[in-house]
Amino acid sequence: MKKEQLIGIENYMRSCMADSAHDKEHIYRVLYTALDIAQYENNVNIDVLVTACLLHDIGRQEQFDNPELCHAKVGGEKAYHFLIRNKFDEKFASKVKDCIKTHRYRADEPPCSLEAKILFDADKIDVTGVIGIARTILYEGHIGEPLYSLLPDGQVSDGTNDSTPSFFQEYKYKLENLYDKFYTKRATCIAKARQASAASFYKNIVEEVSFSYSDGQKLLDNYIHS
Repeated sequence: MKKEQLIGIENYMRSCMADSAHDKEHIYRVLYTALDIAQYENNVNIDVLVTACLLHDIGRQEQFDNPELCHAKVGGEKAYHFLIRNKFDEKFASKVKDCIKTHRYRADEPPCSLEAKILFDADKIDVTGVIGIARTILYEGHIGEPLYSLLPDGQVSDGTNDSTPSFFQEYKYKLENLYDKFYTKRATCIAKARQASAASFYKNIVEEVSFSYSDGQKLLDNYIHS
């Protein structure tokens, strides 16, 4: 890939970024992690991988505007048309689109190509460890969801089996369960090294917020009179 092509892709990516949890720095972390993973694999098309990494979240704004849309599918289409407009060949543009549309954790269409699997893994690594927790809290705040919800008895739910969206619910549903979901050995190794720090953070924050509620209502009731 020529330098001017890379700069054009980067500029387009930056014009699409409007979410602090999925900003350009997230994009570059994913890209650099993907390049690390690629060193441990054979026959990786680096041009496809770099382009897909840079453009993988360009459909985020459309999903914010309409939550029924999938940013991976929207982003894949946007990337394809951008690349065609900028004189990349159709085969290349299609490979990039396929990588992007299958990178989402919740998608029902798993990645097939090696480049798509590396993108998937690199993107998921950025949701592991404490960086993943920090990004998730940023995202939850951006869309107006709370840290936690309460059980019927007024105590803090740790997120297990919650239907109400919150950071705790997202941790139990997604973040806690990422570590055996990678396609490449290198990604699994990187993620496993971060697992304990994420689990420790979650355990501590649950304990800290639960402390306030353990006797708080009883203490308040002592001061309230009919």
